[in-house]
Amino acid sequence: MTSRASGTSYGFRETLSHLSSAQKPGIGVPAYTRWVNRRVARVFAAAAVKWGITPNGVTAISALTSVIAMLLLILFPPSVWLGAVAAFLFALGYALDSADGQVARVTGASSPAGEWLDHVVDAMRTPAMHLTILVGFIKYQGSWPLAGWGLWWLPLAFCVIITGHFMSQILAEQLRNNRGTAAPASGGNLRSFVNLHMDAGTFCWVFIFWGTGWVFIVVYALLFFSNAATILLSMRRKFVSLSTSKGA
Repeated sequence: MTSRASGTSYGFRETLSHLSSAQKPGIGVPAYTRWVNRRVARVFAAAAVKWGITPNGVTAISALTSVIAMLLLILFPPSVWLGAVAAFLFALGYALDSADGQVARVTGASSPAGEWLDHVVDAMRTPAMHLTILVGFIKYQGSWPLAGWGLWWLPLAFCVIITGHFMSQILAEQLRNNRGTAAPASGGNLRSFVNLHMDAGTFCWVFIFWGTGWVFIVVYALLFFSNAATILLSMRRKFVSLSTSKGA
């Protein structure tokens, strides 16, 4: 492999070593993403570079992997085995989602178009996962307690708050960049564990409870309420921060 940025040739191990020493800061990043997903993604990124797969190609594979998981959950009735397969595929898709950026950096192939594509896929995948749960609740009502509107509101509400949070993060970052202001301090290692419930990787593995009835519902509901509380606090901090920033 030839790095476009440096003209230096790397094999799989050399690429993996290069990626390990050139990681983005992890301060405040949720624990699963920080210490598990990024490490797995480095392996996938090194393999993609060795096999000549472009960053956009990795993004496409990531999206396809997640779509397959969603289709399985929609086409087949809930079961523990189905949930385990879906959880693995979602986690794989999430690791590949991290790998595409690493491939872009190590090959010097970063571009606004690639970053745009990555964000668009994320913006569609996350709510689609919750809508897949909604379809599963509706299509397989006999597999779930509280069938009907007593249960359907949960993935709908989760979809709304997650979509709003994604928009909040992206827009706040752009507004700060435009005004030359820095984001508030995000904390250290403790914050990474405190924010574990917000981790996209954590959500991927919730599906191992798919088909367990009440267990999945309780775990999913707890994740919803903890996310909702954290997101509301986060949005309030962003609003206050932007209200006091230069040029506001």
